[in-house]
Amino acid sequence: MTRRRGRDRAREAAQAPQRKVDYRNLKNPFPPMNAFSDDRIEAVHESSLRVLEELGIKVLLPAARKLFLAGGAKVDEANEMVFIGREMVEAALATAPKQIQLRAGSRDRDLVLELGSLVFQPGAGAPHATDLVRGRRPGSLRDFQEMVKITQHFDVLHMVPPLVEAQDIPMHLRHYAMTETELLLSDKLPFIYSRGTPQVMDGFEMIRSFRGLSEEEFHAESHCYTIINTNSPRVIDMPMAQGLIDFARAGQMSIVTPFTLMGAMAPITVAGALTLSHAEALAAITLTQLAKPGAPVCYGTFTSNVDMKSGAPAFGTPEHFTASLVAGQLARKVGLPWRCASGSAANINDAQAANESQFGLWGCLMAGATVIIHSAGWLEGGLSVSYEKIITDLEVLQMLAELCAGTPATDADIALDALREVQPSGHFFGATHTMERYQTQFYEPVVADWSNFGTWTERGGVDANHRATGIWQGIVDNFNPPAHDPDRVEQLAQFIARRTEQGGAPPES
Repeated sequence: MTRRRGRDRAREAAQAPQRKVDYRNLKNPFPPMNAFSDDRIEAVHESSLRVLEELGIKVLLPAARKLFLAGGAKVDEANEMVFIGREMVEAALATAPKQIQLRAGSRDRDLVLELGSLVFQPGAGAPHATDLVRGRRPGSLRDFQEMVKITQHFDVLHMVPPLVEAQDIPMHLRHYAMTETELLLSDKLPFIYSRGTPQVMDGFEMIRSFRGLSEEEFHAESHCYTIINTNSPRVIDMPMAQGLIDFARAGQMSIVTPFTLMGAMAPITVAGALTLSHAEALAAITLTQLAKPGAPVCYGTFTSNVDMKSGAPAFGTPEHFTASLVAGQLARKVGLPWRCASGSAANINDAQAANESQFGLWGCLMAGATVIIHSAGWLEGGLSVSYEKIITDLEVLQMLAELCAGTPATDADIALDALREVQPSGHFFGATHTMERYQTQFYEPVVADWSNFGTWTERGGVDANHRATGIWQGIVDNFNPPAHDPDRVEQLAQFIARRTEQGGAPPES
């Protein structure tokens, strides 16, 4: 009898109306918030241009310096310094696209980046992975594969970043394993590291061949992206400069992201740090347009403060929030889609981690960020990505996605008939209006438990962190990868085997 009741409940659940949601095409529903007045934003922008003109930026790649020189910049070869006139910056901003079409593995995963659109990525670039089952450890290929599966599972995560480094794979071969993982386990937009031209070209070829694209088709649209971090203060190193050039010439998107920590590698004030960040971003954007006018490039910043007692980075602080708002104002001034970031300095997935990530996330949202990276799972200021925190942060992302859909207020939603039906001191549980909508009206949580204390205790008193463990384990254990052409899967494997036999591609520095 018990087994039959269980089957009946499962059948009823399968037949119940399903709530329809679209988390794939989000628009930020909130008006952008300003931190500075318009004249102070103009002063920051003007000061950034003066930094580039008068103080210059150190560019370590000779080929990049040649491009700047040919474009009209003053170059001091002996000191590797480049002095960029404002007219060069203005010309670059005129050709940089204000809207970027990104082609994923399937058309329903394609993205359009422009001011007002909203794209989430999980935490990225961590050397360590952590979960409640296996503990904290150096990131491995298995960790990366499992995290890509989790990323693929949730529509509210739109791009695949390098969540953790696969440190069990040698550096000259790692890009093969990580790119193969992205292509086989996800149909979302893949990431390619900028660690020298040979690795970049390997990544391009893997994507081009796997997607069945000609060289012309691949170069015509963006099929992948990279993150470019300047070395603050005022340095663009060799692999980053080469990455900007390689991606621009191939028509692939660079997300330019100066990482400026107030009081450490940037001035201690928000205005000073954003002046530096803006200058570095403009220099990198200019390089992309010198390499290929019209190349897709995304403005970005990651500005927070440090703990002045220890020098450790801090995230989700009032200064982090304010810096995001200022960055949004600067992005709107130049008119480009832009990247911001949440994150946490907490060591475990606790209340501090949740508070910092949410506060940082709201700073990005109020600033009007286009791409929000490190929005789920990021701990220790980027030293680890937590499986459980990915899940608990996803709860917040999905609730924010619900807000993006807007709330209807039709005559039926105003519910005058229900108000007529229910008498004073009555209730709406059994009202016709309620019965027609109760199965699909409200957001259903991923990890939250809304039961009362007694019921929660009877079920074992499991907290959200441990509930998240069961959720990610279920996703990983029951994962169904996207369907792929077997011939292209085989071609991908053959390419990796051939390049591995040839010695792979060591990263360039």
